[in-house]
Amino acid sequence: MKKTLAVFALAAMSTFAADLTGYIVDQACAGKQGAKAASDAHAGCAERCIKGGSPAVLVTAEGKVYKIADQDKVTAHAGHKVTVSGTISGDTITVSDVKM
Repeated sequence: MKKTLAVFALAAMSTFAADLTGYIVDQACAGKQGAKAASDAHAGCAERCIKGGSPAVLVTAEGKVYKIADQDKVTAHAGHKVTVSGTISGDTITVSDVKM
């Protein structure tokens, strides 16, 4: 019984709601360039790459990269600085709202 409760407690702690600010960029550039891809100068490239099929990710000012579970909610914001509200589980965010 104690092991079951510990597993549920750990699972509950690993998923939480948050508001994160950063840039919506393509996964390919985020992996190669990290925080350098998170800038207004990279907007055109991010938009082209996301339209071309590279998954969108959120890169924060600290350089943390979050995968985005629901791509359709962020593709219109490719290359833009946004605040994403949602639920974080590990390195993936499930988006509930996006604001520029």
